[in-house]
Amino acid sequence: QVQLVESGGGLVQPGGSLTLSCAASGIVFGFYSVGWYRQTPGEQRTLLAQIERGSGAKATKGRFTISRDDANNTLYLQMNRLKPEDTAVYYCNAINDQADFWGQGTQVTVSS
Repeated sequence: QVQLVESGGGLVQPGGSLTLSCAASGIVFGFYSVGWYRQTPGEQRTLLAQIERGSGAKATKGRFTISRDDANNTLYLQMNRLKPEDTAVYYCNAINDQADFWGQGTQVTVSS
């Protein structure tokens, strides 16, 4: 059974940093393009950062940095200089030609 489990969310003050983790079981991240998305109520999920399968090319957005630890099959998202508008549920994703997997999400709230 495939599971993607996000962790590391919580309450952080504006200007702070947070690192999210996504641990995978049942799949190997290296065989997938992996990414982080976020979603706010009433909105679609938005891609923040991605590592492409094969090339390993990274696409990141500004204050967010994605990384992957193949030894531990874990994906990370480093978020810096957080703003209240970064408040959302953050999801990790693994996708290839055969499958598309999502974690359950972790809430990030940026507030003073």
